[in-house]
Amino acid sequence: MVHEHTHERPGYGAAFVIGLFLNLGFVIAELVYGRIAHSLALVADAGHNATDVLSLLIAWIALLLSRRHPTPSRTFGMRKSSILASLLNAVILLVAMGAIAWEAIRRFAEPAGVDGRTVMAVAAIGVIINGLTALLFASGRKGELNVRGAFLHMAADAGVSLGVIVSGALIVATSHLWIDPVVSLAIVVTLLFGSWGLLRDSVNLALDAVPEGIDTSAISEHLRSLRGVIDVHDLHIWGLSTTEAALTAHIVVASHADDTFLIQTEQDLHTRFGIEHATLQVETQNMDASCHCRLIRKSS
Repeated sequence: MVHEHTHERPGYGAAFVIGLFLNLGFVIAELVYGRIAHSLALVADAGHNATDVLSLLIAWIALLLSRRHPTPSRTFGMRKSSILASLLNAVILLVAMGAIAWEAIRRFAEPAGVDGRTVMAVAAIGVIINGLTALLFASGRKGELNVRGAFLHMAADAGVSLGVIVSGALIVATSHLWIDPVVSLAIVVTLLFGSWGLLRDSVNLALDAVPEGIDTSAISEHLRSLRGVIDVHDLHIWGLSTTEAALTAHIVVASHADDTFLIQTEQDLHTRFGIEHATLQVETQNMDASCHCRLIRKSS
């Protein structure tokens, strides 16, 4: 028995387009003025903001792909592409941060003059752009996870740009050139924490691990607590995409399970545990090898 469920997602296409162009323009400005001012902190922030552009693009593509229907050759559609994209994003970010850290360490031995005022001016623009971009997604920050991620990422970036402003102010006040590579390393360390989590979660999802935030034990206990259920086995949970989880399980019941039991179980898995696609195989206690299994599938 198959139940089709459609979930209307609010459109954020215009927000993503505006955010992409704003941040891409800012990345170019930071790279140009970072070179002019000899500020590694600005270049480091530009590298970070470049990954923000990629992150926004990934989130936008993920939303678009989530609306595509399955095909005979791709029965789950192209939802996994968002996982592959996030994995690539994490690797690129780690490589970029490694290069910036290496250059920062080199600058301790060979300091370069830094125009602190230029650094402060460009970073201040970053605070405004990142803040405005975050506001574009503010209305959906409690709904779609891709939109929530975009909001949180851009809000955090506004804070990073504030750190660059502090670097420029300290250089103007003290003329200590070592402040620039120190702030650069601080930015790198801060970003490594976030990028490592992104890499870990992306690898886990690519290997069909249980998505973050889903408690397998709690789901197993819930299924076992249902009326008439004797046992649950072959329980598998994995990510269809960065925002959707799937589940399959064999449920052993004392007697025949009707449609009400199956539909209610499916709904509970969705509302209580965030399972978007559940396939349940129901078996009776005295079932033999020749008995046909009854299936229910819920598709988003």
